[in-house]
Amino acid sequence: MLKLLWRWTWRIVLLALIALTLVQFWFAVHIWYWSRNNPEMTAFMSSRLEKMKEKNPKATLKHQWVPYQRISVHLKRAIVATEDAKFLDHGGFDWEAIQKAYERNVQRGKVVYGASTISQQLAKNLFLSSDRTWWRKGQEAAITLMIEVIMDKRRILEIYLNVIEWGDGVFGAEAAARYHYGVAAADLSAPQAARLAAMVPSPRRYGPGQTTAYLQKRTDIILGRMPAARVP
Repeated sequence: MLKLLWRWTWRIVLLALIALTLVQFWFAVHIWYWSRNNPEMTAFMSSRLEKMKEKNPKATLKHQWVPYQRISVHLKRAIVATEDAKFLDHGGFDWEAIQKAYERNVQRGKVVYGASTISQQLAKNLFLSSDRTWWRKGQEAAITLMIEVIMDKRRILEIYLNVIEWGDGVFGAEAAARYHYGVAAADLSAPQAARLAAMVPSPRRYGPGQTTAYLQKRTDIILGRMPAARVP
C-alpha cells in the first residue's frame, strides 16, 4: 500500500513539473514573439478594459503604439530616473533597492515600499494579475529573467513605454501625451515628461491639467534626476 502511495505521489509530482515546464515555455514563446512584434493587448490592459465595461459596456482603451524613436528622449530619461535608475546595469533585479525596501517595510511593519525594476513591471503588465501571492511573485521573477535574456534593454523600454497606464483607460506614451498635453509622444518637453513619470504610481488619479503639491514636488525631483539618467 505504501509503495503504491509513493508511486502515485511521484506521478503527481512529475505531472506537476511537466505542467510547470509547459507554462514557462508558453511564457518564453510569447516573450520571444514580442521581442520582434508589438503586443496589441497585455494582461493588465485586458483586466482594466473588463472593469471599465462593467460600468460602460461601450468603453474602449486609448492606446496607440509608437516605435522607440518616436518617443521623446525626455520621457525615456524621466521614466528611467524615477522607476529604475540602474536599468542599464542590472539583469532584471536591483538587489540593493530590494534590500532597502525590505528594511523600510520592516520598520513600518507593513509593505509600503517596492523595488520593482522596469523589467519586473513589464512582466506583470504583460502576463500577470495584481494578486500579491507567493506564486505570482515567483512567476514574475521567472518571466523577468526570460525578458532580460530574450530582449535587449531598448526593446524592454520600448514595450514598457507603450503599455503602461497613464490615465483611466489611457495606455502608452502616445495616448498619454495626447490625453494630457495634446501633443505627440515625440514632442513631449522635459517638464511634461517629468510630470507623466510622476503620475505612474497613481495613473488614474490625475486627469488633464490636474495637479497637487505632491505631484509638483515629485515632478521637480524627477526633472533634477533626468540629466543623469542613462537610456538605451
